[in-house]
Amino acid sequence: MYRPQEDTWLMAEALEEAGMPRGGRVLDVCTGTGALAVASGLAGASEITAVDLSRRALLAARVNARLRGLTVRVRHGDFGDLVGQGEFDVVTANPPYVPSVDVPVRGRARAWDAGPDGRSVLDRLCAVLPLLLADKGMGLIVHSALCDPDVTLRQLRGGGLKASVVARRTVAFGPVMRGRAAWLARRGLIDNGQEHEELVVIRADAA
Repeated sequence: MYRPQEDTWLMAEALEEAGMPRGGRVLDVCTGTGALAVASGLAGASEITAVDLSRRALLAARVNARLRGLTVRVRHGDFGDLVGQGEFDVVTANPPYVPSVDVPVRGRARAWDAGPDGRSVLDRLCAVLPLLLADKGMGLIVHSALCDPDVTLRQLRGGGLKASVVARRTVAFGPVMRGRAAWLARRGLIDNGQEHEELVVIRADAA
């Protein structure tokens, strides 16, 4: 389970600035502890669905919502499973995006490791997002600039969405990034001795 960090807070700020549609139906993808689901509820969402592959994460999300007097519907599984089961006014996503040697199928690392280019989940999310959004719906996705935001923008636009970077923040490496900095440098993803990364929030709007 991924504990809220700088990317979560950056997303929460972007969500607040974007504004919650009146009576908004929200889907929080890769919900983790449910921090963004909770932020959506506090912003005025009428219906909130949180999806994650981790049952432990969903339990945490449900408890955190209840502690704040919110009701969140939790779904165990992949976000792609929700295609055709309703559309959402807002989709928030803080997916795994840390480059890694491989893509784990179990364990805690599944919450952050996302393959050699960090895009094993991002690419699928970009493909599925247009199918999850209602008319005039909005998606917000956060990831590291190491994963090439231009690729995300091209994929979202290729799916018929308007897409742009709406927030950026440079942050110090966390424990995972520090632990594999040498490997990242060998792959040319960071400079030798680099200790910071840029986070970006990308907004995608359905016509």
